[in-house]
Amino acid sequence: MTGFRRGVRLGIDVGRARIGVARSDPDGMLAVPVETVPRDEGSVPRIAQLAAEYEPVEILVGLPINMRGEDTASTADARRFARALGVACAVPIRLIDERLSTVTAHQALRASGRTQRNSRGVVDQAAAVVLLQHAIDTEKNTGAPAGSALILDQEDL
Repeated sequence: MTGFRRGVRLGIDVGRARIGVARSDPDGMLAVPVETVPRDEGSVPRIAQLAAEYEPVEILVGLPINMRGEDTASTADARRFARALGVACAVPIRLIDERLSTVTAHQALRASGRTQRNSRGVVDQAAAVVLLQHAIDTEKNTGAPAGSALILDQEDL
């Protein structure tokens, strides 16, 4: 565990209708689902409330980059959401490439016997778990935090 920064982390999978939230234990052993937050005007305040409750050292927001490594409309949406979250809570935010996290989450849920229909409420949480666990594993393996730090501009504040 060379260079792993101890502390709880929150993982956020931003979707158009729902936002999946996951958290890790302080030692980064396991990422677990927390809740699915409806995507509306209450999303940022609810996640800020969860951040106050869990006191994470950082929040990891997934960036849905396409398979060619390019930004999409969803990537821009996730960046806007991350900036709003950064303004709402005083916790460092890192942006994480989340390619295939939702696909991986669907596969895991299917393997556990859930259908696409009865997974709808938890797939966002599962995707948040996948991206958070990947970020933790990356930091443990490389000694460097995964992704890139969100830098708020003066216009964000």
